[in-house]
Amino acid sequence: MVLVANAVGLNVYRADNYQRPVAGLVLVAVMIGWTAFTVWAYADPARRTRVVLGLDLAVALALLLASPLVKGAGFSATVPGFWVMGALLAWAVHWRWRGGLVAALVLAVSDLAIREDVSQTNYGNAYLLVIGGVVIGGLAESLQRMAEQRDTAEREAAAAAERARLARAVHDGVLQVLALVQRRGSELGGDAAELGRLAGEQETVLRGLIHAQDAVPADGVAGTVDVAAELARLERPGVVVAGPGVPVELAGQAGRELVAAVRACLDNVERHAPGARSWVLLEAVGDRIEVSVRDDGPGIPEGRLSEAADQGRLGVSESIRGRVADLGGTATLTTGPEGTEWEISVPREGR
Repeated sequence: MVLVANAVGLNVYRADNYQRPVAGLVLVAVMIGWTAFTVWAYADPARRTRVVLGLDLAVALALLLASPLVKGAGFSATVPGFWVMGALLAWAVHWRWRGGLVAALVLAVSDLAIREDVSQTNYGNAYLLVIGGVVIGGLAESLQRMAEQRDTAEREAAAAAERARLARAVHDGVLQVLALVQRRGSELGGDAAELGRLAGEQETVLRGLIHAQDAVPADGVAGTVDVAAELARLERPGVVVAGPGVPVELAGQAGRELVAAVRACLDNVERHAPGARSWVLLEAVGDRIEVSVRDDGPGIPEGRLSEAADQGRLGVSESIRGRVADLGGTATLTTGPEGTEWEISVPREGR
């Protein structure tokens, strides 16, 4: 609005320079109308399309080129004057320094081309247009990067705060209960002692998970994990792990989550089909990593998973399917009297 006010004021002041005053008045009216339209269009990001930006530069260029027609030969100031900066700034903000440079060159070259004599002042104005477009575009790019870095830092801080809150909640609740069960089980002896032993094991595992989570960067993607090596560590009596003879790399957090899902599958076999044997097969197929976890247990009775979910036991839905879904993959369960098989597939780049 400041630019159009300045342009209108200068054109009124230089009204005697027009050879075709009516045409000049039309051009000034076009500037006013187009400015009102662009203020409305640029106010909403959804309306800042390439078409609007292209038309904005085209209108500025047309008014610039029309100056000799309404003012005659030997004019000193164009009709739009500094008003063309509006289109230049829009291009610089939207397409950064490259957009600012392109728009500035188009306007500067056109301005110099329509003049009979190029004075030092005219050249200086054109030069400032080019420099201004590049500088404003560069500043816009820097501000965008700063905003992205700020958003990332805020997300990391929020994630760290949430991890700390969950760790406190687990420590104050679940870990203390497990420690109590372990102590009381040892005191009571018999079956309670076994329950206490299991509670102690789970307490140790849970503490390890909390410490591991604290060690994970907030962005969750730093480094990579060799899934083949991590799965090989799960091999034990009754569990056979097979995979390629080369590392299978996956982004850090994604790799840890995939290994945790496989571990959950094996834990389910150990818990619900004691004595059953399990086989883990890892394959890297194109842009995906596929893991099959199969056992020779009695299978899962029909309706058992729904019953477990209704009772709040979400091991399958969260520990396995939930983890895999968060990675952008799929986890398919097949079960029957011959055993149970999980087929897990995740994208190679993780999510």
